[in-house]
Amino acid sequence: MYGIAALQPYVIGLFLLWAGLVKLLGRRMRAQAGRTALARLVGPARAVTALRLAGVLELAVAAALLLPPALPVEGVAATGLSMGFLAYLTYARRAAPASSCGCLGAHSRPVSTRGFARAGVLLAASVAAIWAGPHPPAPALALAGLAEIAVLLGLSPELDRHWLMPLRRLLVRLRRPLAVTPEQAREIPLEVSLRLLYLSSAYCSTSARLRSDVQEAWDEDGVRFVVYAAHGGTAVFAVPLAGGDPSAVRVALIDEPALT
Repeated sequence: MYGIAALQPYVIGLFLLWAGLVKLLGRRMRAQAGRTALARLVGPARAVTALRLAGVLELAVAAALLLPPALPVEGVAATGLSMGFLAYLTYARRAAPASSCGCLGAHSRPVSTRGFARAGVLLAASVAAIWAGPHPPAPALALAGLAEIAVLLGLSPELDRHWLMPLRRLLVRLRRPLAVTPEQAREIPLEVSLRLLYLSSAYCSTSARLRSDVQEAWDEDGVRFVVYAAHGGTAVFAVPLAGGDPSAVRVALIDEPALT
């Protein structure tokens, strides 16, 4: 129990250090301060000043937590800061539900359940820090500290663009949710393929030679083949059933054999 408590000053201190530096040094943070819920609380003209004061307070508490020795009053200060954070999120959710909190960076997302969960984790860690002993935590608990930091980072929507969005794009590429199965391919109307065909450079480059409407169409290996009569022969277009990129459409012109 005391070993876990001894970790909390370092976890909270690093988190508050990051939050304070973002508020003091982040250019986007200062530029978008008027769009946060803090502007509704103190007024747009004083939002930047209020953010800077909050950053200074966070840095002061972070320094006290990170520098030895660990004193109970430091945990009390962190607890008070976390309670104020929770109160601010509650105000933001009610008074300015469409505004961001401006806690850890500039983004336009409103306060969400993840923000409250992050504040709850910080509050629990701050309370535990009150009982942190004067000795540093055992190295064997480093993994637990890293896991706690990972939880706090995962609950921070300000970082989604760095890990969550790339992860989602990777899952889309791996799972291919829009990939067309053979059963679905048979259900795709011909008109859908023709709309893609008409946008393709293959069709635009050969449209002057076409002299009929669609004569024949069939599906094979994820491709829909569309046949037109053309001057001097036949035009066969290959339209992919999966995807919607017109540049993937191909055409083959088959000349009629000469009569002898």
